[in-house]
Amino acid sequence: MSQRDQLKKARARKRGKIAIILIGLIAIYVWAISGIEFRGIQETAGPVTKNILKGFISPDWSYVYSPDGEDLIRGLLETLAIAIAGIFLSIILAVPVGLWAAKNLSKSFITSQSGKGVLSFFRTLPDIILALLFIKVVGPGAFAGMLALGIGAMGMLGKLYAEEVEAMDPGPVESIAAVGGNKLQQLAFGVIPQVLPGFISATLYRFEINMRSAATLGLIGAGGVGTALIFAIQGRSWDRVGIILIGIVVVVLIVDLLSSALRKKIT
Repeated sequence: MSQRDQLKKARARKRGKIAIILIGLIAIYVWAISGIEFRGIQETAGPVTKNILKGFISPDWSYVYSPDGEDLIRGLLETLAIAIAGIFLSIILAVPVGLWAAKNLSKSFITSQSGKGVLSFFRTLPDIILALLFIKVVGPGAFAGMLALGIGAMGMLGKLYAEEVEAMDPGPVESIAAVGGNKLQQLAFGVIPQVLPGFISATLYRFEINMRSAATLGLIGAGGVGTALIFAIQGRSWDRVGIILIGIVVVVLIVDLLSSALRKKIT
């Protein structure tokens, strides 16, 4: 068989594989769409959409700040506080579990895999589910939201921390061990200086996610500006909905920009 024939066969096999993948994806897509029950667009869709857009164009600026009671600034500050407290709780929980899950710091494969199993378990729990559970435990409010974000982010942060530890250079740790350094000294002077920039970058990235999540957890009573948003939606106060959404977008964008700038400087 000539080289030209071999190339033709290889191309044909490649096309066949691509065709099979495309057919499989189309089949999955059709199956997923067929399970959706579409009942048409409601009659109120037009007026509601018009009012929502009108709320964005003419938002309730008087809700931005009110010295006598609830306002947008207080809600956004509470949301920011939930996100910050949640990320600090995540760091406290994720660092030891992340070190436990790192295979180059564990004595056996089972030890590191058990740590990875713990992280995988917490990564499967959505923030909203955790918030609902904590609302039943500690009651509605910002504390439930903070616990939900702190526990929920532990899985993701711990995984990122473990990957950072596994990617480090083993040379400094081995050098410290060679001169008689104990495990704590190896960790303090051989591991942490190498992984600290990566830890900070991963933490800032997760903080961006926490800020968005904190804004939505209020919709189920876990504190933050989301609580005011759901009340405004239920009361069809679209001008207030507009100003709340504008405030959320502005704060999240500012947090994202600051976080991105800090991560660029660190890396």
